[in-house]
Amino acid sequence: MTPSQRLARKSEPEPRAEGALPAPEEPSKAHDLGFDLPPAAKVSPLRAILIAISIVVVLGGVFAASYLPMRRDRQNLEAAARGEETKTTRVEVVPATAVSSERALLLPGSVRALEETVLYPRASGYIRKWYFDIGEKVKEGELLAEIDNPEVEQQIAQARAQLSQAEAGLVLANANASFSKQNLHRYEKLAPAGVASQEEFEKARAQADVDDANVTVANANVEAQRANLKRLGQMKAFDRVIAPFSGTITERNVARGALVTAGNASPLFRLAAIDPARVFVQVPQDAAPAISVGAQAIVKVREFPGRTFEGKIAHSAGALDSSTRTMTIEVRVPNPKSELMAGVYAEVALSLTVPHRTFAIPATALVNDAKGLRVAIVGSDERIRWRPVVIERDTGATIEVATGIDGSEQIVKLANAALKENQLVEVAR
Repeated sequence: MTPSQRLARKSEPEPRAEGALPAPEEPSKAHDLGFDLPPAAKVSPLRAILIAISIVVVLGGVFAASYLPMRRDRQNLEAAARGEETKTTRVEVVPATAVSSERALLLPGSVRALEETVLYPRASGYIRKWYFDIGEKVKEGELLAEIDNPEVEQQIAQARAQLSQAEAGLVLANANASFSKQNLHRYEKLAPAGVASQEEFEKARAQADVDDANVTVANANVEAQRANLKRLGQMKAFDRVIAPFSGTITERNVARGALVTAGNASPLFRLAAIDPARVFVQVPQDAAPAISVGAQAIVKVREFPGRTFEGKIAHSAGALDSSTRTMTIEVRVPNPKSELMAGVYAEVALSLTVPHRTFAIPATALVNDAKGLRVAIVGSDERIRWRPVVIERDTGATIEVATGIDGSEQIVKLANAALKENQLVEVAR
């Protein structure tokens, strides 16, 4: 068979047996490289061992480069923490300074009159004349107004007539009583001699007793009429409205011809005495025990800038108001020119003596936490001691402490809650 015949025979498909799978197709000539690939190289066992050793060395180097610095840093951190635990805290201490027993307070106050009253009529009638208007000063006993009351004048005339009648009745009663006594003396002599009967004697004695009683009644009637006349005279005096004290007329409600009625329905004048002026101040509870009657006080008002009015504490309530927890005091200020008017707002400066010792410490030494207000004190063994304190006054940079320290302590200047009780510290020298 020629080569061409063999090639043609190869190109013809071979017959396939029944039930057999088709033969795989041969690669097409388009994917033929035109040459045969060399066989795959085989790795020798020695070379594989060298490659494995190289990988292990590389991985070991990477592990050493990453883990060892981390371990060294952790060891250094643990060493630093142990050093901090064993390290002594360094603190700066300051002594507690005793402050002056004088305490200055500036409190609001209200100026009021020394005496103030509203004058009402005691007699009914018409205003005849008034003499003073608002703002004018009057002296005690001066006439402010007159009331025309003719009814009282008629009542006085009637009372005088009744008094005269009562006095005449008294004269008559005395005469009857005198006659009865003389008649009784005669019967006392005649009855034993039998000239007069016993019945006539007893009748004369009874008449003498009656006439004596009539004298007593007449005397009482005279006294009653005199009292009535005196009452009417006082009512007549109420026609003149008199100033009860020296002061200034602050209100006038009368006019000539106006009808007024006795009582408090028709106010006539309002009179106020403002020399000296009274200034009422509400003192807080913490300063109330230091109030002393007679202590000096300085009063200032906005209407007189740069000027002060000197006064003294005249009265103290001696008790706190349960709603405001303050105590009312009265400061009296001389006011001859009436410059301080009633109702003016004022500021009162007080210098009080504190009844107990106080000590000043830096504000940074105070710690306020769940355990309350405390300060840290360094004892002689250089260990921390916490002391609860009570603040007397906060001035900003310093705190005045009333209780908790006695002035001999060394107080930590910059305290914080991290300081523990009985902790050993190093004091900065």
